[in-house]
Amino acid sequence: MDIIGLDALILSALREDIGTGDITTACCIPEDNRSEARFLAKADGVVCGIGVAARVFHLLDARTALIPCMKDGDRAQKGALIAELRGPSRGILTGERVALNLMQRLSGIATATAAAVEAMAGTGAKICDTRKSVPGLRMLEKYAVRVGGGRNHRFNLADGVLIKDNHIAASGGIAAAVRAARDYVPHGMKIEVEAGTLGEVGQALEAGADIILLDNMSVPQMRAAVALVSGRALTEASGNMGERDLAEVAKTGVDFISVGALTHSVKALDISLRFK
Repeated sequence: MDIIGLDALILSALREDIGTGDITTACCIPEDNRSEARFLAKADGVVCGIGVAARVFHLLDARTALIPCMKDGDRAQKGALIAELRGPSRGILTGERVALNLMQRLSGIATATAAAVEAMAGTGAKICDTRKSVPGLRMLEKYAVRVGGGRNHRFNLADGVLIKDNHIAASGGIAAAVRAARDYVPHGMKIEVEAGTLGEVGQALEAGADIILLDNMSVPQMRAAVALVSGRALTEASGNMGERDLAEVAKTGVDFISVGALTHSVKALDISLRFK
């Protein structure tokens, strides 16, 4: 995410959290008070969002310094020191919750992605995210997926053609939808088609799809679909993959596995901020 977009996101979060002012801090903490604090991991996981947290405190008070003790992508064990903060106490206290919310969520996504990647070790499949992200946080969440070792699917609707079941129904079928897409998009843009049955996989192949999304198929169905495609298109497994045995899915021979749960229902990594 560019710095302007990141700042706009953080400022919106700060406005939401601070409201008309941090009353508790204003009445309890002298304006010239300075403190040191530490970000600590309270669970094992992959750290992500250290730079985002630093930006939170900088926007509140540029005199605050965040000193990283780890970097994004590092694996933290419970109790590990992630970063230290030094600066005006008021700014640290006021920015604490927004910084933690962002770092915990991004670290949770990176941790879940790393676990998914590890589950498929030794196969040729790649883990991908989806557009099932928190509105406004997509760029950060997709960054966290990359930190965890995954790949990004489309960032937005302009990034590629993905013809899903409702597109197929509204356009008159797979062949008609692919034909219309070919006439519309640049020649270098890939066209992906969702297929829920082997019959639809065959139709997508015949229509010239570049990627075929195998939607909610069983493992035997996916294996048969990969055999049917036989390298003529890329294949992507999708549909409640967060609840599936990813190693078993990967062994069907699919090229990609997209997991919406990486962003739409991930558990945040427990991180605390403690004053010295």
